[in-house]
This record gives sequence, C-alpha cells and structure tokens, in this order.
Amino acid sequence: MNDQINNVLEESVDLLQQALEKQKAEPRMREIGQVVFVGEGIARIRGLEHAQSEELLRFQGDRYGMAFNLDPDEIGVVLFDESDDIAVGQEVYRTRRVVDVPVGEALLGRMVDPVGRPMDAKGRIRSSQRRPIERPAPEIMDRSPVEEPLQTGLKVVDALIPIGRGQRELIVGDRQTGKTAIAIDTIINQRDKDVICVYCAIGQKSSDVAKTVEQLRHYEAMDHTIVVFTDGQDPPGLQFIAPYAATAIGEFFMDRGQDVLVVYDDLTHHARAYRELSLLLRRPPAREAYPGDIFYIHSRLLERATHFIDDKGGGSLSALPIVETQAQNMSAYIPTNLISITDGQIALSPNLFQKGLLPPVDVGKSVSRVGGKTQLAAYRDIAGDLRLSYSQFQEVESFSRFSTRLDEETRQTLERGYRVRQILKQAQYQPIPVLEQIAVLFAVTEGYMDEFEVDRISVVENEIRKAVRNHHQELKEPILENNRLSDEQRQALKETFDRIVKALKEQKSTEPEQETENSNGAQDANT
Repeated sequence: MNDQINNVLEESVDLLQQALEKQKAEPRMREIGQVVFVGEGIARIRGLEHAQSEELLRFQGDRYGMAFNLDPDEIGVVLFDESDDIAVGQEVYRTRRVVDVPVGEALLGRMVDPVGRPMDAKGRIRSSQRRPIERPAPEIMDRSPVEEPLQTGLKVVDALIPIGRGQRELIVGDRQTGKTAIAIDTIINQRDKDVICVYCAIGQKSSDVAKTVEQLRHYEAMDHTIVVFTDGQDPPGLQFIAPYAATAIGEFFMDRGQDVLVVYDDLTHHARAYRELSLLLRRPPAREAYPGDIFYIHSRLLERATHFIDDKGGGSLSALPIVETQAQNMSAYIPTNLISITDGQIALSPNLFQKGLLPPVDVGKSVSRVGGKTQLAAYRDIAGDLRLSYSQFQEVESFSRFSTRLDEETRQTLERGYRVRQILKQAQYQPIPVLEQIAVLFAVTEGYMDEFEVDRISVVENEIRKAVRNHHQELKEPILENNRLSDEQRQALKETFDRIVKALKEQKSTEPEQETENSNGAQDANT
C-alpha cells in the first residue's frame, strides 16, 4: 500500500516538474497611466502615451471610460461609471480595444445599458460577438433606393406621410405631445412583419422606460425588441454613446439581411449630454454653448441608416429619431440640424393634442422626402389627394371662424374635412392593419361618412373594419403585393359600405322610439 502511494507521489512530482519546465517567465510591457484630475463624469490622466482615440480604459475597481481628448500632456477621459470611487493618483490601464457592445440574438427581449450590461435582472448576456459602437456609414454604391414601406399602423402616417425601410424620419414636437407614443405604436405594429426593433432611451426616467417596456410586453412586442437604456442620472458619457451602441446592435441584424427599426428617444438629451462633456473637457463652445461638431455627431449616426443592395444582403436599418422643441420652435439649433439630416419629419402639434385629436400630427408641417415611392399602390390610389384636400380644409376652417355665411362648396369642404379628421384619430397601442386602413380611407373619400354626424364616425369606422376583417380578407394579399384595387374589388367594398350605412340608418331611426318608450316607462314608474 505504501509502495503504491509513493509511486503516485513520484508521478505527481514528475508531472509538476515537467509543467514548470514548460513555463518560461517572459517579461511583458504594460502601459500604466495615472489620474491627475476627476470631475463629474470626466477624468484627466497622464502616462498612456500610446492610447488611441475612443479606446476603452480601465480604472481600478473595474471602472471604465473612453479616451476622448488626446492632448500632448494628458488624456481627457469620458467615464462610463460614477466617479465617486475614482481618486487622483489611481492607476489606469489600456484595454487595447475601442468601445464595443455585445450583439446577437441573445439580446432579443432584453434590456441593456450602452456597454452591454443587463438592466432587467435576467442574468448576463450570453453573446459571443461584440462590435465597435462606431462604424463608417455605408458607401453610396452599396445603398439601394428606399421603396419598401415600413407600416406604422397609424392611418395619418401611412396614408399621408409614408415611411420606407431604410429611411430616417424625424419625430418632432413639444413635451408631452405623444412623440414616444408614435414610435412605440410603430414597434408594436412590427409584431408579425419580421422587423427587429431597437428602442434607445437616452436620459429618460426609469419609471417611464419601465412603463414602456411593460406595454411592449403586454402587446407581445418584446420578443422582437431590444431596449438600450440610460437613466437621466447616469454619467453623460454613457448617455453619449447610447445611440451609437443601439445602432451597432441593429447593424448586426441588418448585415444578415434582416430589416431593423431603431428609435432614438431622444436626441435632444443626447446633444445636451455631449455639450456637458465638451464643456467639462474644455472644448471650445459655439452656438448655444454646443461644440462646433454637434452637427457631425448626429449626421455620422443617422447616415448609418440605409437599405443595402442585394449583393450586400438586402437588409435595411430605418431610423426614427425624436427631438423635443420648445413652443413649437422648429427653427431652433438642434431641431434644424436634424431636419436637414433626415428624410422628412412628423411634426406634432400641442394644440391638436389639447383638443384630443390623437395622434396630434400636424399634416401641414409634416413631410416625407422619399414621397409616394414607399407607399403601397392602394394607398396612392385611394388617398392620393387626401393630403391636399385635408390641408385645404384646415385653411378653410381657420377662415370660416370670421364669417357665418358660407357658400355650398365651402360648407361641403368643411363637412368632409371634419369627418376626415375624425377618421384620422386613433387610440394608442392599437395599430390598424393595412387592409382595414384602406377600407376606412376609401369609405371617407367616397363620401359614405357624409351622411352621419361627426360623433358617430367612430361607430361607422368600427363597423367597416369589422366587415372587412370578416368578409374581405382576399384583398389583403393583392394590396400587400403593391397592386391597385380593381374595379371589381372597389365595387365589392362599396356594396359592403352600402349595407353598413343602411343598417346604421335603420338603427338610428329606431332609437328615438326606444327613447320615447323608455321615458314613458320611467313616468309610469314615478306615478
């Protein structure tokens, strides 16, 4: 027994000796910097002479930052963590890699911060791939024309301000006018359309983002959505890199040939975070104290949205940036910059919001520079003149307040306009399928709504949607295949509308009799 133990020990010693002989100690160079200044969200260090721009630097305690200013004597660092635990004199190390973020299908349904740390208590992100947050915009020759529609499920947008896959459409409006609601409805409408959505919340309240995520889960939209989140209390450096990280996550799916939608909510907070960093690092300020390259940081971000040609996979990345205005001042610095970068804007009006006309889209100030190329043929066929007639109605309505005597043509324009505006109203979290939108718009443009009071338009709309959903599903495929409505299809829809109008009229004619009987019954009961 003792001999066996001795043999085992001798073999173990031999193995250890062989392992030690193989291990050769080799000196390794390592650059070490030193913190010389710590501020709110930034630090300045010395000693890392070979550090590169946008390189990830590691502080003691696993705190990270990004090399931002490369000055001759020191490096200005943007911090991604709180600066409370960082002190002057501490060591700083290079990581020899730029700031990157995990990408892949493991992020679907998850909530992460801009450096890929989970924020939803579901464990770490099990992704084997990482991508730099910065990437050059695609070449012109690699881009395909924007022609395929991105349906939002909102009648006023899909009919009057169409958005295409690969387009950059700005959502602009004052505080509390429903900017985020339009973006969230668009995400919900992509449930069965094979579009990956990335919602980037920049400097938002945690409670607001939690409500948004809960609504996405409730409407079964989180399965195809990734949320990149930074709180308003997070360091400005983390808020600054958030949209770039969200775009890098979306580009992974775009490069695989998939369609992606990225929502930036909102770039006003992003610009303010960049202004704060620039002032702290003593970069020269320009207009409104923003640095001179404030236009460039947004243009290089939004230029990454595109629709690839088939040789590059045919994927697309659509961008819905959001910007906040003050007192509807669209000529302010940041809104003007973004309007000039994007392919159009959806302008929201606080006046319409206060009147309950939701979504409060100001059709006159809204535009899609891609135009009808992205719109389905059925929309162009039915609602082609709707934008012009609606704008005329708004002009006539403003002048009609100054006069009580109107000619018959003006009165008819007003009556039709009231009903069109009522039709364009839509509740939140209830995107409408394309077929039902086409049917409702066809009914109002053909005058089927003119015979009903404005307060009954919603009842007529619901009946039309129900009838189309139950009896005209055969029209869905031709419409989605970009075909116009044939004369036979139009006639079938008109016959359905006639039956609905007749039934609703008969129902209304019986209501006064029922009300009389009810009132007589109430009098008898009182007697």
